[in-house]
Amino acid sequence: VREAVGRAGVRREDVAGLGFDATCSLVVLDAAGGSLPVGPSGDPRRDVIVWMDHRAIAEADAINDSGHEVLRYVGSAISPEMEAPKLLWLARHTPETFAKAGHFLDLTDFLTYRASGSLTRSACTVTCKWTYLAHERRWSKDFFETIGLGALSGDGFRRIGAEVADPGAPLAAGLTAEAAEAMGLAPGVPVAAGLIDAHAGALGTMGAAFGADPAPDPRRRLALILGTSACCMALADEPLFIRGVWGPYFSALTANQWLAEGGQSAFGAAIDHLMRLHPAYPAYLRRADGFVTMEREIVARAGGASAAARLARDLHVLPDFLGNRSPFADPSARGGVVGLDLSDDDDSLRALYVAGLCGLAQGLRQIIGALENGGYDFDTLVASGGAARSVLVRQIIADATGKRVAAPETSEPVLLGAAMLGAVAAGRHTMRGAMAAMSRLASVTEPAGGEIAELHAKKGRAFEALQDAERRMREAMR
Repeated sequence: VREAVGRAGVRREDVAGLGFDATCSLVVLDAAGGSLPVGPSGDPRRDVIVWMDHRAIAEADAINDSGHEVLRYVGSAISPEMEAPKLLWLARHTPETFAKAGHFLDLTDFLTYRASGSLTRSACTVTCKWTYLAHERRWSKDFFETIGLGALSGDGFRRIGAEVADPGAPLAAGLTAEAAEAMGLAPGVPVAAGLIDAHAGALGTMGAAFGADPAPDPRRRLALILGTSACCMALADEPLFIRGVWGPYFSALTANQWLAEGGQSAFGAAIDHLMRLHPAYPAYLRRADGFVTMEREIVARAGGASAAARLARDLHVLPDFLGNRSPFADPSARGGVVGLDLSDDDDSLRALYVAGLCGLAQGLRQIIGALENGGYDFDTLVASGGAARSVLVRQIIADATGKRVAAPETSEPVLLGAAMLGAVAAGRHTMRGAMAAMSRLASVTEPAGGEIAELHAKKGRAFEALQDAERRMREAMR
C-alpha cells in the first residue's frame, strides 16, 4: 500500500477508500485472533487451507449424499473447494483445532477484519463458498445439523459470521489506527466488505465501456477470470438453477441480481503441469522468456494466432488434472494426453502447449453451453487474469467457443474491482456506477470461421470422446 501511494504520487489523505479481494481460502483463528493449525504438523503458522486443497473430497461426497435443499444453490453438488466440506474435515481430523476455533473466515474477510477490526462477513464470500442463503438473509441451521456441523449453529453462527454485509458496504469505523500506521494511511478511511478475487475480476470487467457502447448490459457478458484456475461469472435478474454450475447466488456481486459461477479448477496450473511433463521444457526455459517467447514463436510458425491450432491437430489434452468443476461437478475426474509420439524437441513442446490451450478452451465451451442452455445469452466473453493478457489464449478461446473475447484496458482488472469496492464504501459511486465509470475495454478478438472453426469442432468431438474414455477407465478400475 505504501508503495502504491508513493508511485501514484498522491497524499495519504487522498485515499478515499479501501477494497480487498483474496482467494476463497479458509483462515482459522482462536477467539483472541491467534492462529490455529489446520494440518497434521500442528504448526499454528499453517492456519490457512488454500482454496484448491482437495483434502475434503470424502466430506464433500457425504454432504452431497444428504440431498439437502441448500445444495440447489451450489449447482446441486458442493465442491471440496468450498468451506463446508473443509470445516467438516477439520471437525473430523483436527477436532482440537475445531473446538478451539473462535473464528472461521474466508481470506477476504480476514483481511477486512485486520484492516477494520470488524468480523462482519461479505455476502460474496459466505454466499458463494459457505452456503449462506443471501436471498433469505440467513444460515440454514437444519443444513449444518444434517451434515454434522451443528456445533456451528449453537451461538447464532457467530464463528462463521453472525453479521453479513453486501460487497462494498463500509465496515465499522473504517481503517483502525494500527492498520493505518502499518499502511501509511489515515485512520478512519472507509474499508469495504470485500470480494473473492475472481469476483473482483468480474466486477472490474463486466460493466466496462467499449467504443460506441458506453453502457453495456452486464447480463449479456460472461466474465472469464483466467489465472491458476478459471472462473466464469454470469449475472441474471432471476435465479437460474443449472446443475454443475455454482449458484445461483443472490447479491453476491451486484445488489438484487443473481450470480452463477462456472469454472475450471486448473487453468494456468494445468498448463504449467503439462509443460513440466515435457523433457524439452527445462532447457527451453533456460534460454527463453517462458510462455511469452513460446507464444511469439508459435504465432510466427503457424502464420497467425488462429492458425496455431493446426499445430495441435492430432494432439488432444484433457486438462482436468484437479477434477472437473463445471459442468460435471466431478472432483475425481483426471487429465490425459492422446496423440503423443516419441518427439521431444521444441516443436513438440510448442504443439503440446497449443493442445493444452485448446483443451482448456473446449472445457470453457462446455461451461458456456451449460449456462446458455440454462437461460443465459452472452454476446461477449470479457477476459481478465494473467492468462487473459495473451493474444493466443484469447484467440483460441474465441475460435473454440464461437464467441468474441474482449480484454480490458487495465492489466490488473482484479485489483481494479477491489478499488471499485473502496469507491463504493467511500460513497463515490454505486456498484453499478463504479462498473461503468472506472473500467474500459481495450480490444475485442473475433472468432475465426471456415476451416479453423471446423478444426475446433473436430477437436471438440475428440475432447468429449476423451472425457468419456476417462470416465470409463475410472469405472473399470473400481
